Amino acid sequence: MTPGPDAGADTGRRRVLVIVPAWNEAEGLAAVLAELRAAVPAADVLVVDDGSTDRTAQTARAAGALVARLPYNLGVGGAMRTGYRYALDQGYDAAVQVDADGQHDPGYVPALLAALETADLVVGARFAGVGDYRVRGPRRWSMRLLSLVLSGMAGTRLTDSTSGFRACNRDMIAFFARWYPAEYLGDTVESMVGALRRGYQVRQVAVAMRPRTTGAPSQSPARALVYLARTALVLLLALTRRVPAPQRAEAAARVPEPAEAAGVAR
Repeated sequence: MTPGPDAGADTGRRRVLVIVPAWNEAEGLAAVLAELRAAVPAADVLVVDDGSTDRTAQTARAAGALVARLPYNLGVGGAMRTGYRYALDQGYDAAVQVDADGQHDPGYVPALLAALETADLVVGARFAGVGDYRVRGPRRWSMRLLSLVLSGMAGTRLTDSTSGFRACNRDMIAFFARWYPAEYLGDTVESMVGALRRGYQVRQVAVAMRPRTTGAPSQSPARALVYLARTALVLLLALTRRVPAPQRAEAAARVPEPAEAAGVAR
């Protein structure tokens, strides 16, 4: 675990929920949860089992995490919306998304939380001068296009709009509990565009990503070109589709108990 610049920071008086969307991640999940406990011992951890067919839920429970089991695979967007609904209902002050595949270094979580002092949504950015993560060809062109558009909207440099390593405050939790896209790239690109369109402050923190501990990325020239086309389409839709009005956490309507809908349990 590589500590971020504020790795020694505590969560203070904030109640923090770390949301870990997981689909068939039993193999590496225990190690991720152990690192989270070391990095942010005061935070609660919710693993959203996104219709897994392996022992993801059992592994999470054995590690002491809260577990929400979805009846079938909804994708990262659907899993995260479940997590945000739980965070809103239980009154958490901040929520952090950490992937279950080991790429996100929990040592940077305190840095993301610290940056919430001046932002509503903080993104852990791979292309901000830390680490050696690189992309080439059409994927690089996609990242540059997204960076150009979103940086202009935010009034600050945003280099990694597809990062799923992020933290948000209470008002952002309330917004995402009501509206969180589940389509391809919706959980990253469209959710950030929606937040910016509704006036939320989005900032980034430089982080180093690690190789995934489970699974393997699918990369080929043809897939990269498809990715570029999809990225452009997602960005166009995100800029034109209706986004609900922002709502402060205190005024947000109570959502159904996640325990009733997704079986949240220890």
